[in-house]
Amino acid sequence: MTQVEKVEKALLNRGYITARQAYHMGIMRLASIIWTIKNEDLEFSSKYLIKTETLKVKNRDGSFSYVAKYVLLKRIATKGESRFEI
Repeated sequence: MTQVEKVEKALLNRGYITARQAYHMGIMRLASIIWTIKNEDLEFSSKYLIKTETLKVKNRDGSFSYVAKYVLLKRIATKGESRFEI
């Protein structure tokens, strides 16, 4: 299974993915995989939209950092328009 397939499967199963979850699947460059899915996997991107959310997380030393959470939205086609739902 390719890294793109692993990320797509995780998105379909969970509805979202973070870099930490991807790391546990052996994926070090999640943003690159998300870009590939959005721009090169036309079959997947025609059915779904991947939205990027920013999360504020606490580090071990008590300071804060920001990380990306990629959320899968399903494309709903209605009379020439597209809308999305979680």
